[in-house]
Amino acid sequence: MTSVANTYDALLIVSFGGPERHEDVLPFLENVLRGRPVPPERMRQVAEHYYHLGGKSPINEQNRALVAALEKEFADDGPALPIYFGNRNWHPLLPDTLATMTDDGVRRALAFFTSAFSSYSGCRQYRENVADARHKVGPRAPRVEKLRGFFNHPRFIAAVSDRVREAIQRLPADRQAAAMLVFTAHSIPRAMADQCKYEAQLAEACRLVANSLDRTDWRLAYQSRSGSPTQPWLEPDICAELRHLANQGVRDVVVEPIGFLSDHIEVIYDLDTEARAVAEEAGLGFVRAATVGTHPELIGMIRDLALERIRGDTSRAAIGGMSPLPDICADDCCLPK
Repeated sequence: MTSVANTYDALLIVSFGGPERHEDVLPFLENVLRGRPVPPERMRQVAEHYYHLGGKSPINEQNRALVAALEKEFADDGPALPIYFGNRNWHPLLPDTLATMTDDGVRRALAFFTSAFSSYSGCRQYRENVADARHKVGPRAPRVEKLRGFFNHPRFIAAVSDRVREAIQRLPADRQAAAMLVFTAHSIPRAMADQCKYEAQLAEACRLVANSLDRTDWRLAYQSRSGSPTQPWLEPDICAELRHLANQGVRDVVVEPIGFLSDHIEVIYDLDTEARAVAEEAGLGFVRAATVGTHPELIGMIRDLALERIRGDTSRAAIGGMSPLPDICADDCCLPK
């Protein structure tokens, strides 16, 4: 086996980014929405979601916690790689992080994208962001290789299942068995979804989690739509689904944001505020399961994925009926539309 030092010399965590103070909100949203046909009133509406929470998204803080947990995992069990963190839309921005890595002598890094499912915004766009950042840094910028996707990795499914199990147990004992599981993910344009396997991967991951909990009845809904009202996006919307379930006689729902690794603004506002209010109005008991965050199974999975690549291991841990994703994405995967 080739030594770690002779193959990869760092791990880069690549994420979305979020503002950390009130005055950062509008510049951050301008970065997020640049080039997208989003009405100005929608941007102002989303800004109010951030202001409602003090102008700070928890995503950066949670990613720092992820880095800290990985540093401990790597220190305890290897591989001996330093860990860096860079964002698409807000500080620490990827070009700045790659410049630091270059100054530190990093030449070849692995990258973990904080998205479990294949889509333009969750995969291809991150690869474009990394390529753009390398171009800005210049010829000495390190080579960066993405770790494979993990929607059906057994340790990811175990982490999500634990979060759902914990949430179910917060319901009264006599109502736990009948509670409906509702998984959510960020909605994307229908045209974008047609260019990737986002829906199929989500459905498979939800099925695997439900099966692990001996649940046969579950729903997948979408949240956080931000596009033009005239453009078709993935549905049903979580709020519409909650009203539908109430009309069908469902008494309690356990909502798991499986499409998100951490509790950022779309989870805290769109679920904990808006969806919860809809559920209460409809007479539904509402329990929101936590995202995987720094669950030990997720941390262990990231280490496993790094070691898999370092060792050139051709076996791929995956469960269910879909194949594990490849190390290298196809040229035509996850096109924007």
